[in-house]
Amino acid sequence: MLNHKRSPVIYDSALLNKIATQLCKTVVTIYYQKPELLTERYRKVQWENPANQLALTNKLRELLGSSQNWEELIKKIEVSFTAILVNEVINSPPIQELFTEIRHHHPIYSNNNNNGTKPDHTKISLQPLGIAVLLLDAENLQINTNTEKFLATVCHLPIQVKIAFANWSNRGKLDIELHERGYDLIHVPAGRDNADGKMIAFGASIHELYPNAKAVFVCSSDKVMTNLCNHLQQHGLIVYQVSQHGENINIINNKTGETTVHNIKPSPELPSINQFITQLKTILQAEKKLRGVCWMKLSQLVQNYKHQYQLSVSLIVSRYLPGKQFRDILINYPADFVIHQIDDGGEVYVSLFTNDSFTTVHQDAVLNGTNSNLGLVVVNIESPLDLETAIKNILMELSAKSENRTFDISILASKFKQKYNKPITEQMKELQIGGSFVKFLQSCSSLEVTFNENKWEVSEPASSNYKSLENTSAIHSALDLEQALKIIILELTNNSNYDYVDASVLGVKFHHKYGKPITKQMKDIQINGSFIKFLESCSSFQIQQQGNKYKVLIYNHS
Repeated sequence: MLNHKRSPVIYDSALLNKIATQLCKTVVTIYYQKPELLTERYRKVQWENPANQLALTNKLRELLGSSQNWEELIKKIEVSFTAILVNEVINSPPIQELFTEIRHHHPIYSNNNNNGTKPDHTKISLQPLGIAVLLLDAENLQINTNTEKFLATVCHLPIQVKIAFANWSNRGKLDIELHERGYDLIHVPAGRDNADGKMIAFGASIHELYPNAKAVFVCSSDKVMTNLCNHLQQHGLIVYQVSQHGENINIINNKTGETTVHNIKPSPELPSINQFITQLKTILQAEKKLRGVCWMKLSQLVQNYKHQYQLSVSLIVSRYLPGKQFRDILINYPADFVIHQIDDGGEVYVSLFTNDSFTTVHQDAVLNGTNSNLGLVVVNIESPLDLETAIKNILMELSAKSENRTFDISILASKFKQKYNKPITEQMKELQIGGSFVKFLQSCSSLEVTFNENKWEVSEPASSNYKSLENTSAIHSALDLEQALKIIILELTNNSNYDYVDASVLGVKFHHKYGKPITKQMKDIQINGSFIKFLESCSSFQIQQQGNKYKVLIYNHS
């Protein structure tokens, strides 16, 4: 009797590394070909990353290295794969043959063969891994290289024998193509069903012609092949019946009844990300020219793109930003697109980033101006108060991307030019604001300006966060919210020559003061409808609409 305890072979680092590497490669192969066979935990691992492959290999090597004997090593492999693979796969022929091959690595087996000792066949199997054979009725079904590659992913065994049946005298250059792809060609006389008959006769003896064949692909759309498939299955082969239905190739596992569908329509060639951006801009420009509107619903843009380019936007997004949404691509291109959303559950709109965007943006779009999920939102700058709001937005955007809370005014000016396509000094002249940029910043109540190390710096007032936390707890009802908004309007109008506040500016100021979007505050106290609807319901306010803008005034009861 062989004594396997403390076998030094198990601790041979080269052998352990070989086994661990082989096991890891099996997991990676399953991940690429049949990821659904992996348990959820291992299906989520990015196995294309070499670091993850190395980590699994090292873990397996360490686990196997602690084995007391060879059978314990095999047991640990089986237990490990039980955790990695779904239950029904662990006993499948390919996995069991993998375990058999690993058992075959035991050098005691080789030594026993050399000295005439009979190995223990209950523990060591000599069965080869096996191959798959593909039989093709070329007069009935065409298989291109892509379909052939797909068939290879259905079966765990390599397709090493490919045989095609047809009368090759009338098949054009198909015989040359198939021969170059590694097919053996069997010629049949001209006539209906001759290829079928020859393929059935030949296929019936596959198990004798190719003893190591474990699986057969019977590729024909004729139902007459059913008897052949049953015959092969009775001889212990895994049979895949392959037929064409329209643009789909159906692969049926005769044993399990499982059907796999492959679309033979070639995958569309996707544009590069830059081409995609250009195509989107073309659609938006055409819409503006046709209808005279700058804004388009995101859902409409998706439909227009599919209609014009016969491509799904989701397909392109999954290629360049897997796991993300279409809007995320637009957000990544703020120099090309502007997006906004009226409220958290409302439609998302998109427009080209041009000067026109500044004058046509809907007032409610600004309410979420500091929400990084919505990207760039442009404020219509028509007053010093608008300019202050725009600068405050830029400051908040900078703060969100940095640990700093204080920024050089030159950075602020540069970001303003980048965002609004004009120098800050030019904007000040248009608004007839005298003095320097620093003087203007010093006049803004929501900004704090300091001179530090020979440069001017801007930040939010240190007390703003405290005020935000203190004030937000006082809003428990619609009346509380109305009063809070009224105070903001009074603060803003007292420091300007206007007796009104743009609704979008009011929303932004509320966000600045209370640390949350106005729409979020409305939801918290269960106020339904839009911000404008709420303002219209307040007895304290008068609402005046001018184009796409809404002016909010304190109602004069006199």
